[in-house]
Amino acid sequence: MEAKRYYKPELDLLRFCAFLFVFFTHRMDLAPINPTKYYWAYHISLVGVFGVPLFFFLSAFLITELLTKEQELYGKISIKSFYIRRILRIWPLYFTFFFGMVLLTSLSDKFGHIPPKVQFVFSFFSGNWYITFHDWLSCYPINPLWSISVEEQLYILIPLLAFYGGKRGLKIFSFLAIAMAYLTIISYAQHPTTGFTGEWTNSFVQFQFFAAGILLSIYLKGWQPNWPVAVRISGFIGGLLCWLMASIVFKINADAPHLSNIPEAIAGWLLVLIGILLFFLSLYGTSTKHLPSAFVYLGRISYGLYVFHITMFFLVYVVFKDELAAFSKMIGLYEWRNNVGFLIAFIAAITTSMLSYRFFEKPFLRLKRRFTFIPSRD
Repeated sequence: MEAKRYYKPELDLLRFCAFLFVFFTHRMDLAPINPTKYYWAYHISLVGVFGVPLFFFLSAFLITELLTKEQELYGKISIKSFYIRRILRIWPLYFTFFFGMVLLTSLSDKFGHIPPKVQFVFSFFSGNWYITFHDWLSCYPINPLWSISVEEQLYILIPLLAFYGGKRGLKIFSFLAIAMAYLTIISYAQHPTTGFTGEWTNSFVQFQFFAAGILLSIYLKGWQPNWPVAVRISGFIGGLLCWLMASIVFKINADAPHLSNIPEAIAGWLLVLIGILLFFLSLYGTSTKHLPSAFVYLGRISYGLYVFHITMFFLVYVVFKDELAAFSKMIGLYEWRNNVGFLIAFIAAITTSMLSYRFFEKPFLRLKRRFTFIPSRD
């Protein structure tokens, strides 16, 4: 029996939105926004960090959809094929970029240092735990790879849960993951710190978003909203307001100092989750005619965008900052960090990701089709 293709272009658009959120927030690491002068620009950029759990949610939702359909159509799930598909999608770019940075840092001190212990843990997708217990890495461009470690940890579990436990097993895991996430959040709230906290990169905290994606896939049972555009726009704005409340009111600011008490910590993280659900529902089921094809395409290459973007910021704001400052001064743009630099990094990230997708990632995606039972966008 031939499987029907499963592809939701609106979720690629949401992936691009998630990338934009992350892009804006990472820019502030090297080119901070003055919160007094640009209050809302600062806070909207700050909540962009929640684009990472939005990625987590989308991954879990889509994988659950595909595995569920595979089970229904063929009567079983191929664990081996699932792992091969994930390896072909994630590993080539991940390891090429990571060990490319290892080589680069051995040849130049401009990019920091990647000690052997870090090379080891990132090779086995445990980089997030290293950061959790040791702080962010001196090699700034590889810091975002922590989230890929978290995703790979889920990818080990989810096909096993689906194969041996079916939907019931996935539900039990998801509810336990959410409970564990908030027990971990409570633990952090009981031990506030004015310095670095590993809460943001802790898998137990972030697994709540995977769990939410799994549960939504199971309970929606294929239903999707058929809402008018005005309602969808309201939902999207509502999601952003939830994130702003989580950040401004309850101080959930990724790796910033966590001074919340327990009720504030729980309320803040729940608002992050509710915001993600609103973003998702605001776009899920949107007619293709309302989707900008260029943005859908950029969502399709969002993995590369995520991997490369912070390196582009580093090149612009650290490695070539003097040359760009001189050029901007020559053409009369003295505030180059807030306009020229940002635009150059954005264009460079898109260009690099397009080339990577077309000439490097696609050959592996073609191989991936041999192990695919439910065709999707790749």
